[in-house]
Amino acid sequence: MRAAHLASVPHCRGAHCLANGIRLHYLDFNPDAAGAPILLLPGITSPAATWAFVAQPLAATRRVIVPDLRGRGLSESRAGLGYALEDYAQDALELVDGLGLRQPVILGHSMGARIAIRLAARSSGVVSRLVLVDPPLSGPGRAPYPTPLSSYLTAHEAASRGATVEAFRPLTPGWSDPQIALRLQWLPTCSVEAITRSHAGFHEEDIFPDLPFLDVPTLLVFALRAKVVSADAASEMVRRMPNGRAIGIDAGHMIPWDNLDDFLTAIAAFLDHG
Repeated sequence: MRAAHLASVPHCRGAHCLANGIRLHYLDFNPDAAGAPILLLPGITSPAATWAFVAQPLAATRRVIVPDLRGRGLSESRAGLGYALEDYAQDALELVDGLGLRQPVILGHSMGARIAIRLAARSSGVVSRLVLVDPPLSGPGRAPYPTPLSSYLTAHEAASRGATVEAFRPLTPGWSDPQIALRLQWLPTCSVEAITRSHAGFHEEDIFPDLPFLDVPTLLVFALRAKVVSADAASEMVRRMPNGRAIGIDAGHMIPWDNLDDFLTAIAAFLDHG
Protein backbone atom coordinates (compact mmCIF):
# COMPACT_ATOMS: atom_id res chain seq x y z
CA MET A 1 0.00 0.00 0.00
CA ARG A 2 2.85 2.41 0.80
CA ALA A 3 4.59 1.68 -2.49
CA ALA A 4 1.35 2.11 -4.42
CA HIS A 5 0.72 5.46 -2.75
CA LEU A 6 4.18 6.82 -3.50
CA ALA A 7 4.09 5.51 -7.05
CA SER A 8 1.01 7.65 -7.69
CA VAL A 9 2.91 10.84 -6.85
CA PRO A 10 4.41 12.35 -10.03
CA HIS A 11 8.06 13.40 -10.09
CA CYS A 12 8.78 11.81 -6.71
CA ARG A 13 11.37 9.31 -5.60
CA GLY A 14 12.22 7.88 -2.21
CA ALA A 15 15.82 7.45 -1.09
CA HIS A 16 18.04 7.05 1.96
CA CYS A 17 21.21 8.82 3.03
CA LEU A 18 23.51 8.95 6.03
CA ALA A 19 23.31 12.17 8.01
CA ASN A 20 24.61 12.91 11.48
CA GLY A 21 25.59 9.27 11.87
CA ILE A 22 22.14 7.83 11.20
CA ARG A 23 20.10 6.68 8.20
CA LEU A 24 17.50 9.14 7.01
CA HIS A 25 14.80 8.40 4.46
CA TYR A 26 13.39 11.22 2.37
CA LEU A 27 10.98 11.87 -0.50
CA ASP A 28 12.36 13.95 -3.36
CA PHE A 29 9.77 15.77 -5.49
CA ASN A 30 10.73 17.23 -8.89
CA PRO A 31 14.47 16.66 -8.27
CA ASP A 32 15.55 18.28 -11.56
CA ALA A 33 13.79 21.59 -10.98
CA ALA A 34 15.79 24.80 -11.05
CA GLY A 35 15.68 27.48 -8.36
CA ALA A 36 16.07 27.31 -4.62
CA PRO A 37 14.87 23.91 -3.34
CA ILE A 38 12.52 23.55 -0.39
CA LEU A 39 13.37 21.33 2.56
CA LEU A 40 10.06 20.59 4.28
CA LEU A 41 10.42 19.48 7.90
CA PRO A 42 7.28 17.80 9.33
CA GLY A 43 6.04 17.68 12.90
CA ILE A 44 6.19 15.30 15.80
CA THR A 45 4.00 12.50 14.35
CA SER A 46 4.04 13.25 10.63
CA PRO A 47 6.19 11.01 8.44
CA ALA A 48 7.10 12.34 5.01
CA ALA A 49 4.36 10.47 3.12
CA THR A 50 1.65 12.36 5.01
CA TRP A 51 2.94 15.63 3.54
CA ALA A 52 2.91 14.51 -0.10
CA PHE A 53 -0.31 16.40 -0.84
CA VAL A 54 1.45 19.63 0.22
CA ALA A 55 4.79 18.86 -1.43
CA GLN A 56 3.19 18.12 -4.80
CA PRO A 57 1.84 21.64 -5.51
CA LEU A 58 4.96 23.23 -4.04
CA ALA A 59 7.01 21.08 -6.44
CA ALA A 60 5.27 22.43 -9.54
CA THR A 61 8.21 24.80 -10.00
CA ARG A 62 10.74 23.78 -7.33
CA ARG A 63 12.49 20.74 -5.96
CA VAL A 64 10.95 19.73 -2.62
CA ILE A 65 12.58 17.30 -0.18
CA VAL A 66 10.56 15.91 2.74
CA PRO A 67 12.48 13.71 5.20
CA ASP A 68 11.20 11.19 7.66
CA LEU A 69 12.59 12.70 10.84
CA ARG A 70 14.66 10.35 12.99
CA GLY A 71 12.50 7.79 14.77
CA ARG A 72 9.73 8.08 12.21
CA GLY A 73 8.68 6.61 8.88
CA LEU A 74 11.50 4.73 7.17
CA SER A 75 14.31 6.59 8.90
CA GLU A 76 16.46 5.03 11.59
CA SER A 77 14.71 4.25 14.85
CA ARG A 78 16.35 2.50 17.78
CA ALA A 79 16.49 2.65 21.54
CA GLY A 80 18.70 5.42 22.87
CA LEU A 81 18.66 7.60 19.77
CA GLY A 82 18.86 11.29 20.64
CA TYR A 83 15.79 13.45 20.16
CA ALA A 84 17.00 16.87 21.26
CA LEU A 85 16.48 19.90 19.06
CA GLU A 86 20.21 19.91 18.32
CA ASP A 87 19.98 16.33 17.01
CA TYR A 88 17.18 17.16 14.60
CA ALA A 89 18.83 20.38 13.43
CA GLN A 90 22.13 18.62 12.75
CA ASP A 91 20.27 15.90 10.82
CA ALA A 92 18.68 18.56 8.62
CA LEU A 93 21.95 20.45 8.15
CA GLU A 94 23.78 17.31 7.04
CA LEU A 95 20.89 16.36 4.76
CA VAL A 96 21.23 19.76 3.08
CA ASP A 97 24.96 19.20 2.68
CA GLY A 98 24.67 15.56 1.62
CA LEU A 99 22.13 16.33 -1.11
CA GLY A 100 24.06 19.37 -2.29
CA LEU A 101 21.16 21.73 -1.68
CA ARG A 102 22.31 25.30 -2.31
CA GLN A 103 20.59 28.01 -0.28
CA PRO A 104 17.39 26.01 0.32
CA VAL A 105 14.17 27.38 1.68
CA ILE A 106 13.41 25.63 4.96
CA LEU A 107 9.71 25.15 5.59
CA GLY A 108 8.92 23.60 8.95
CA HIS A 109 5.59 22.74 10.52
CA SER A 110 5.11 22.53 14.29
CA MET A 111 8.17 20.70 15.67
CA GLY A 112 9.68 21.03 12.20
CA ALA A 113 9.47 24.82 12.55
CA ARG A 114 11.42 24.64 15.81
CA ILE A 115 14.04 22.56 14.02
CA ALA A 116 14.17 25.13 11.22
CA ILE A 117 14.71 27.93 13.72
CA ARG A 118 17.60 26.13 15.41
CA LEU A 119 19.19 25.16 12.08
CA ALA A 120 19.07 28.69 10.66
CA ALA A 121 20.21 30.34 13.89
CA ARG A 122 23.27 28.10 14.23
CA SER A 123 24.20 27.90 10.53
CA SER A 124 24.30 31.39 9.05
CA GLY A 125 24.52 31.46 5.27
CA VAL A 126 23.10 27.98 4.70
CA VAL A 127 19.44 28.94 4.26
CA SER A 128 17.90 31.47 1.86
CA ARG A 129 14.46 31.82 3.47
CA LEU A 130 12.43 30.39 6.33
CA VAL A 131 8.75 29.51 6.58
CA LEU A 132 7.74 28.70 10.16
CA VAL A 133 4.31 27.11 10.40
CA ASP A 134 2.65 27.20 13.85
CA PRO A 135 5.74 26.31 15.93
CA PRO A 136 5.20 25.27 19.56
CA LEU A 137 6.31 28.26 21.63
CA SER A 138 6.40 26.45 24.94
CA GLY A 139 9.67 26.32 26.84
CA PRO A 140 11.17 27.22 30.21
CA GLY A 141 9.03 29.89 31.85
CA ARG A 142 6.38 29.78 29.13
CA ALA A 143 2.91 28.29 28.92
CA PRO A 144 2.83 24.54 28.20
CA TYR A 145 2.18 23.21 24.73
CA PRO A 146 -1.63 22.93 24.46
CA THR A 147 -1.70 19.33 23.16
CA PRO A 148 -0.78 16.91 25.98
CA LEU A 149 1.49 13.94 25.41
CA SER A 150 -1.40 11.61 26.20
CA SER A 151 -3.25 12.74 23.04
CA TYR A 152 -0.34 11.67 20.85
CA LEU A 153 0.13 8.36 22.63
CA THR A 154 -3.58 7.52 22.56
CA ALA A 155 -3.74 8.17 18.81
CA HIS A 156 -0.56 6.16 18.26
CA GLU A 157 -1.90 3.20 20.19
CA ALA A 158 -5.24 3.29 18.37
CA ALA A 159 -3.54 3.39 14.96
CA SER A 160 -1.17 0.61 15.99
CA ARG A 161 -4.15 -1.56 16.94
CA GLY A 162 -5.83 -1.09 13.56
CA ALA A 163 -8.23 1.80 14.19
CA THR A 164 -10.58 2.53 11.30
CA VAL A 165 -11.08 5.73 9.36
CA GLU A 166 -14.61 5.88 10.79
CA ALA A 167 -13.25 5.82 14.33
CA PHE A 168 -10.73 8.59 13.62
CA ARG A 169 -13.06 10.83 11.61
CA PRO A 170 -14.53 12.66 14.66
CA LEU A 171 -10.98 13.41 15.86
CA THR A 172 -9.94 14.96 12.54
CA PRO A 173 -12.85 17.14 11.36
CA GLY A 174 -12.37 18.50 7.88
CA TRP A 175 -9.82 15.87 6.85
CA SER A 176 -10.61 13.72 3.84
CA ASP A 177 -10.91 9.98 4.32
CA PRO A 178 -7.72 9.35 2.26
CA GLN A 179 -5.81 11.76 4.51
CA ILE A 180 -7.08 9.99 7.62
CA ALA A 181 -6.22 6.60 6.14
CA LEU A 182 -2.71 7.78 5.33
CA ARG A 183 -2.22 9.03 8.88
CA LEU A 184 -3.43 5.72 10.28
CA GLN A 185 -1.03 3.91 7.97
CA TRP A 186 2.08 5.87 8.96
CA LEU A 187 1.44 6.87 12.57
CA PRO A 188 2.55 3.48 13.94
CA THR A 189 5.99 4.05 12.36
CA CYS A 190 6.61 6.87 14.83
CA SER A 191 8.66 5.67 17.78
CA VAL A 192 6.95 6.15 21.14
CA GLU A 193 10.33 7.18 22.53
CA ALA A 194 10.69 9.76 19.77
CA ILE A 195 7.23 11.18 20.48
CA THR A 196 7.72 11.23 24.25
CA ARG A 197 11.16 12.80 24.30
CA SER A 198 10.31 15.31 21.58
CA HIS A 199 7.19 16.42 23.43
CA ALA A 200 9.31 16.89 26.56
CA GLY A 201 11.66 19.01 24.49
CA PHE A 202 8.81 21.39 23.70
CA HIS A 203 8.89 22.35 27.38
CA GLU A 204 12.62 22.01 28.13
CA GLU A 205 14.16 23.73 25.09
CA ASP A 206 13.75 27.44 24.40
CA ILE A 207 13.67 28.70 20.80
CA PHE A 208 13.19 32.40 21.60
CA PRO A 209 16.92 33.13 22.10
CA ASP A 210 17.48 31.85 18.53
CA LEU A 211 15.11 34.33 16.90
CA PRO A 212 17.49 37.34 16.73
CA PHE A 213 19.93 35.17 14.77
CA LEU A 214 17.52 34.41 11.93
CA ASP A 215 19.27 36.61 9.38
CA VAL A 216 17.15 35.64 6.35
CA PRO A 217 13.61 36.64 5.29
CA THR A 218 11.27 34.69 7.54
CA LEU A 219 7.53 34.10 7.30
CA LEU A 220 5.61 32.96 10.37
CA VAL A 221 2.33 31.26 9.43
CA PHE A 222 0.05 30.73 12.42
CA ALA A 223 -3.33 29.07 12.83
CA LEU A 224 -6.15 31.35 13.89
CA ARG A 225 -8.24 28.41 15.16
CA ALA A 226 -5.52 26.83 17.29
CA LYS A 227 -3.88 27.75 20.60
CA VAL A 228 -0.29 27.15 19.58
CA VAL A 229 0.65 30.66 18.37
CA SER A 230 -1.53 33.55 19.49
CA ALA A 231 -1.60 36.87 17.66
CA ASP A 232 0.33 38.44 20.55
CA ALA A 233 2.96 35.68 20.44
CA ALA A 234 3.26 36.08 16.66
CA SER A 235 3.91 39.80 17.15
CA GLU A 236 6.54 39.02 19.78
CA MET A 237 8.30 36.62 17.44
CA VAL A 238 8.31 39.14 14.59
CA ARG A 239 9.77 41.82 16.90
CA ARG A 240 12.62 39.49 17.78
CA MET A 241 13.43 38.46 14.20
CA PRO A 242 15.59 40.81 12.07
CA ASN A 243 13.56 40.20 8.91
CA GLY A 244 10.32 38.54 9.92
CA ARG A 245 6.66 38.89 9.12
CA ALA A 246 3.56 36.95 10.14
CA ILE A 247 0.27 35.89 8.62
CA GLY A 248 -2.66 34.20 10.32
CA ILE A 249 -4.68 31.59 8.44
CA ASP A 250 -8.21 30.45 9.25
CA ALA A 251 -7.32 26.88 10.21
CA GLY A 252 -6.43 24.58 13.06
CA HIS A 253 -2.87 23.59 13.91
CA MET A 254 -2.62 21.22 10.93
CA ILE A 255 -3.05 24.20 8.64
CA PRO A 256 -2.71 22.57 5.18
CA TRP A 257 -5.25 19.90 6.10
CA ASP A 258 -7.80 22.55 7.06
CA ASN A 259 -7.09 25.27 4.50
CA LEU A 260 -4.63 24.18 1.82
CA ASP A 261 -5.50 26.96 -0.65
CA ASP A 262 -4.75 29.84 1.72
CA PHE A 263 -1.65 28.05 3.00
CA LEU A 264 -0.19 27.66 -0.49
CA THR A 265 -1.17 31.19 -1.48
CA ALA A 266 0.67 32.66 1.53
CA ILE A 267 3.79 30.64 0.85
CA ALA A 268 3.80 31.39 -2.87
CA ALA A 269 3.49 35.13 -2.23
CA PHE A 270 6.42 35.00 0.19
CA LEU A 271 8.67 32.87 -2.01
CA ASP A 272 7.88 34.58 -5.30
CA HIS A 273 7.60 38.21 -4.23
CA GLY A 274 9.40 38.48 -0.92
